[in-house]
Amino acid sequence: MFKEFKEFAVKGNVVDMAVGIIIGAAFGTIVNSFVNDLIMPPIGLLLGNVDFASLFTVLKEGKVAAPYASLADAKAAGAVTLNYGVFINTIISFLIVAFAVFLVVKNVNRLKREEKAPAEPTTKECPFCLSAIPVKAVKCGHCTSELKG
Repeated sequence: MFKEFKEFAVKGNVVDMAVGIIIGAAFGTIVNSFVNDLIMPPIGLLLGNVDFASLFTVLKEGKVAAPYASLADAKAAGAVTLNYGVFINTIISFLIVAFAVFLVVKNVNRLKREEKAPAEPTTKECPFCLSAIPVKAVKCGHCTSELKG
């Protein structure tokens, strides 16, 4: 059983998958920072100094009565909140990651199609005996029939 596991673990696909997962996690972190630190601040500024990460609605007040100055204050008070601003950030992050993955997959598929260009045939079929003969043959080697161009 150990031998089978070793063969499975060192196969190229498993190692490639592990590398992909690690790079994907790092990419997700970069995209989250991109959204939270570069995309959302200008959008929030255009919409009147809105910080999307702090947009929430109180569903049930906590130990301290509302209003709460920030989401952190609401959570500290034990309030139940609907954090739609964080959800908006997450949707934007997902869309960016999905678009990046789409571009990668599209280009990988394009490269695979280019690699698998069909090779020129090296044989053709004799119309008389249906045997495989070289493409450049003018006479069939099996039935000796004359072949046209």
